[in-house]
Amino acid sequence: MSLGHACVDVYQGAVAALVPYFVAERAYSYAAASGVVLAASLLSSLVQPLFGVLTDRWAMPWLLPLSALTAGAGVALSGVTGSYALTLAVVAVSGVGVAAYHPEAARVARALAQGRHTGMGWFSFGGNAGFALAPLLVFAVVATGGLRASPVLVLPALAGAALCAAAVRSAGSVAAGSGARAAAGADDWGSFLRLSGAVVCRSVVFVGLSTFVALYVRERTGGGEAAGTAALFVLYAGGAAGTLAGGRLAGRYGRMPVVRRSYALTVLAVAGLVLVPGPPVYLFVALTSAGLYVPFSLHITLGQDFLPRRVGTASGVTLGLTVSVGGLAAPALGALADATSLRSALLPLVALPALGRLLLCGLREPAPPAAADAVGADPRDAAAR
Repeated sequence: MSLGHACVDVYQGAVAALVPYFVAERAYSYAAASGVVLAASLLSSLVQPLFGVLTDRWAMPWLLPLSALTAGAGVALSGVTGSYALTLAVVAVSGVGVAAYHPEAARVARALAQGRHTGMGWFSFGGNAGFALAPLLVFAVVATGGLRASPVLVLPALAGAALCAAAVRSAGSVAAGSGARAAAGADDWGSFLRLSGAVVCRSVVFVGLSTFVALYVRERTGGGEAAGTAALFVLYAGGAAGTLAGGRLAGRYGRMPVVRRSYALTVLAVAGLVLVPGPPVYLFVALTSAGLYVPFSLHITLGQDFLPRRVGTASGVTLGLTVSVGGLAAPALGALADATSLRSALLPLVALPALGRLLLCGLREPAPPAAADAVGADPRDAAAR
């Protein structure tokens, strides 16, 4: 499941990684380039809750390989389309594939992890590793062959579809049966909505930096395509490590304290990224990555525990909808960058993690997963919760 997640989330990272090439080869403005990111996010945001509701009612493991192929096909076609409108359309199709994947994948992963934070941490690690590899993959394909080589980018989707199909077969009745099993406990919508608001703040920062950090670092350091790709790789790669660290830190200190401190760190890190000139910007990119990603898998398990009767819905929102919503802000940042500068456009991102931290104030740790969801769970993980 973790490897399949990596193959799917390559395509979330690939859209942002393609932005500098759209600017260079097609002379897109910042606003037009960020519109591509919006296309991948908008339709995904609208359909993600629907897939969450569906997976709460029925187990749909067949959706995993199909969604992997859909996500890959859209990105693979984006470089060979003949118009801006067609580019937006195929990227939007890719976004639907990503949206269809996450709620069902999170449900299956939760069942296989048997309620353990570390299990969900590895599942999230796979997705973040895919993000991290996306800039390198796009650089290897598009920097050498141009946008016309984008069909090569379908290869991870083919691998992901095979991995997802194999995972579903090996999971057998565990994955299929978990969808129909009712969880005990009451849904805490108030806490869930506050958590979701904080994740939206995190998402706007993450998508904004994903879209523009490569261009910004090239501008600040005077480097070329390699300098921008390196910055995007650091942003994503730090996230892969941060996700695993988040699960371990939560086991020691509790989920809510770790999440709150991560948001506080992000405020300082984003400020340094935007304001400090020269090569040290890479250090602040790494710190920003840690602040954004340490709470990533914890958002998922917290959301699922706040809504124990609607695990698919909770997963669709925390893992998909609130992440995709960040793309809605990208055109506004692009328009501001066109009117002023990239630095001015990124400055508002400093305030958003602070707002997210305020939303988390007073939020209590939810009740642990019901016994029905934690059959076979490691007692050490139960004690950590």
